[in-house]
Amino acid sequence: MDSTSGTEPVRHHDTGAGLARFAGRMLVVCGQCGGRAVVVPRPGLPALRYFSELMFRPRRLVCGGCGTVADWEAEVQGAGLVGAVLGGSEDPFFRRPLWLQTRCVGHILWAYNEEHVDELSAYIGAQLRERGGARPTMSLFARLPSWMKRSDHRADLLAGLETLRALAERSAPSDRSDAAHEHGDRPRAHRSMYFRGGPY
Repeated sequence: MDSTSGTEPVRHHDTGAGLARFAGRMLVVCGQCGGRAVVVPRPGLPALRYFSELMFRPRRLVCGGCGTVADWEAEVQGAGLVGAVLGGSEDPFFRRPLWLQTRCVGHILWAYNEEHVDELSAYIGAQLRERGGARPTMSLFARLPSWMKRSDHRADLLAGLETLRALAERSAPSDRSDAAHEHGDRPRAHRSMYFRGGPY
């Protein structure tokens, strides 16, 4: 987000990055203790070539509160892997409710992690929103629901994002948001495949 002094409006330039950019680290509700756990790529993997690879890489869920550890691997189908599908208020790997959830203007406002919250805040707080990138219709911001783009919701949304930012600093089961439960809004499965040449 670019902000300048004087009367110049606050601008946001959309680089065209998709939701996968924020999928490297997800804060979730632990299924054992109800505290904050984290879902990350399994350690020791080679460097990423594309953000989309994050949907196929082995994942690990770790809870610092109770010590729970779980692993996820993409389903093998023929010569390819079936990837996870992003979106909704659950993580796409272990299907745990996201830790960063709150009720806002009659909806559930959610984010994967602090960086995701910061990017949403930059977009929602801007008076001018500029599209960019090679595939602008595939960007995170182009795919936000209409209620998150309305100017009359700006103050409520920014307050909700501050709530998420505060939740990111907490980890005890008693800190869990009353919204951090399953909502049945996980996206429909699709045939996202990854072959040796890359995702298709």
